[in-house]
Amino acid sequence: MDHILLENYREKRLEIKIRLNKFKNLSEEEKYKEFLFCLLTPQSNAQRCWQAVEQISRLKNPNENKILEILSKKTRFHITKAERIMKAPSIWEDVKPLLNKENVLEQRNSIAKIVNGYGLKESSHFLRNIGLSNNKIAILDNFCWGNPDRPIKLGELVLACKACHDFSVAFETPFISGKDSLYNEFSSGGTHIS
Repeated sequence: MDHILLENYREKRLEIKIRLNKFKNLSEEEKYKEFLFCLLTPQSNAQRCWQAVEQISRLKNPNENKILEILSKKTRFHITKAERIMKAPSIWEDVKPLLNKENVLEQRNSIAKIVNGYGLKESSHFLRNIGLSNNKIAILDNFCWGNPDRPIKLGELVLACKACHDFSVAFETPFISGKDSLYNEFSSGGTHIS
């Protein structure tokens, strides 16, 4: 299985590098849209949040009612998020100077501290989305695992959790778990995959 992943990566390596470099050259307007996007995404569907950002960006005179109307159809917790979107332009002015810091961990921590609605996860995602993470921030949202009733799978899960802990401590990066999924197994033709 590993050789298939490696082969796919080799085939797409140039395409991946080009796409990653595009993130490093975003305009200020595009960075601001990513800033809004990361305010909206907690507990909400990313595609619908991006649609909301696009709609909000097209508003000539945004006000809380117009933003509420958009968010009520696109995100969870739309009232709180509408309030945050209304405050976003002034908070963005405080965030912009932080984007020039050399240390990405300081950037992440500072942004999480001053932006209501951002935690370390959202700050990390924002910096990644605008090409500033320099591959120094990694977030793991989910565990997809086999059947933990099987001792081997439970043991592997325990070792994976320990490895995530060790990684998180070593790189001063939070390990944030989300919608963990267990019992992901499949059998076909005598082959068992988990």
